[in-house]
Amino acid sequence: MLSHFGVSNYTLALINAGKQSKCPKFPVWRVNFKDLAKPLPAFARWADMILEKIKTPGLSHLSYLVGSGGRAAVIDPRRDCEIYLEKARAEGLRITHILETHRNEDFVSGSPTLADWTGATVLHGPNAGGDVTFAKTAREGDEVEIGQLRIAVLETPGHTDDSLSYVIHDTAYPEGPVGVFTGDALFVGDVGRTDFYPDRAREVAGLLYDSLQKLLMLGDQTILYPAHGAGSVCGSGMAEREFSTIGHERRNNPRLQIASRDDFIEAKLAEVHYQPPYFRLMERLNVEGGSAAPRVMRPRNLKLAELDECGADHLIDVREPGAWCAGHLPGSYCIPVSMIPAFAGWFVREGESVALVASEEGALETAATHLVRIGLDNIIGGYTGVVPAAAQGRDLGQVSMIKTDEVARRLERNRNGWTLIDVRAADERAEAKIDGSTHIYAGHLNEQWQDLDPLASYTLMCASGMRATVAASWLASKGFNNVDVYLGSMGAWKATHG
Repeated sequence: MLSHFGVSNYTLALINAGKQSKCPKFPVWRVNFKDLAKPLPAFARWADMILEKIKTPGLSHLSYLVGSGGRAAVIDPRRDCEIYLEKARAEGLRITHILETHRNEDFVSGSPTLADWTGATVLHGPNAGGDVTFAKTAREGDEVEIGQLRIAVLETPGHTDDSLSYVIHDTAYPEGPVGVFTGDALFVGDVGRTDFYPDRAREVAGLLYDSLQKLLMLGDQTILYPAHGAGSVCGSGMAEREFSTIGHERRNNPRLQIASRDDFIEAKLAEVHYQPPYFRLMERLNVEGGSAAPRVMRPRNLKLAELDECGADHLIDVREPGAWCAGHLPGSYCIPVSMIPAFAGWFVREGESVALVASEEGALETAATHLVRIGLDNIIGGYTGVVPAAAQGRDLGQVSMIKTDEVARRLERNRNGWTLIDVRAADERAEAKIDGSTHIYAGHLNEQWQDLDPLASYTLMCASGMRATVAASWLASKGFNNVDVYLGSMGAWKATHG
């Protein structure tokens, strides 16, 4: 009957062989790591092959489990990496290899932890900017055998110096590769950013061009498996789709339509990307090896008095913008739970403590999980109940949300002491802007708030009002009492003014 709960035939075989433990998920039985290190028994062998994508919400990070013949490899695992072991065990697979496409900048790698749990070999590219202590260096031409699959290493620098792609060959069908794990070199609809080496900007853009030509040579039939999808900070033009082929990208990816190497370099140099401070933390942890994620993600529940006394460096309200604007605990700033991966790393620095405010318990756990995945672990606890706090007599802060007609009226009057601040990215503003507005990217307010006059009045705008609320709330938490949010922002302005 255990098969109804997703337990594989191999697991059942081991259970029947008498392997006992006190696993919390299966109270009596489990597969021991040492058992998985042994060759598969004859009755557990089968020809099935799997390739499963594991998506990490918020980061839009895509990792993969590929298996055949009782063996498996994991590509670019995230920090909370139990999911890979669970999926491998459910298929009767032993994880023998962990393949890193590059030193990821936007999340903590789970490779050291997963390797410790499984004994798997971790492969990482050369020129990582330090000794990747938990991995062996892989170079072009190296190969890994996973059952019927042969995975070949292809060096594809440009996005980072250590970038590798892993080309999948099915030995039963040898005419050309089946697929390729491209990391952040090639995405669906875009290519990797090349701004991590500003002193070598032209060189690395050229390296990426050369790497893309190598990938195109794999053949149009090759299925593309990138490390990120739409919404990731690792690119700006990714398609909403997460499936494609080399052939489709050859014909449709805008960057691959640039035939000239020099023109490609110029196009990459013209791009504007932002690097939140936490990227430096990720760079270090993904060379040194980050620690395992906490076993329990849900933060400790705090009462209102405990929240007052906890001394957190940051009080982050993860409710939606309208809820925060309507009433919030003084000193808090708003990062809606879905935006934490993109914006928390701008404001929270390594080691700083965080207390969370939410409307329900599930949001606290999700917010904490997002923070852990980017290495911001110092979470004191979480509080729910902003409305009950008001009912107890707690004085709540409020920030107004204003409409298009009020923004237009203020601009027309050229009101003294008032500024409309556009917090969108530079490429968004280049496409359309409101005359009379000032540009400060939302993340840059982490420090540039100090250049503003706390006695002046500011309206914050973005594309819709979401990022504007993050920015306005940050200013409010710093003592700016005359801030409001343009509700609908650029979308509402275009709807009214064309």
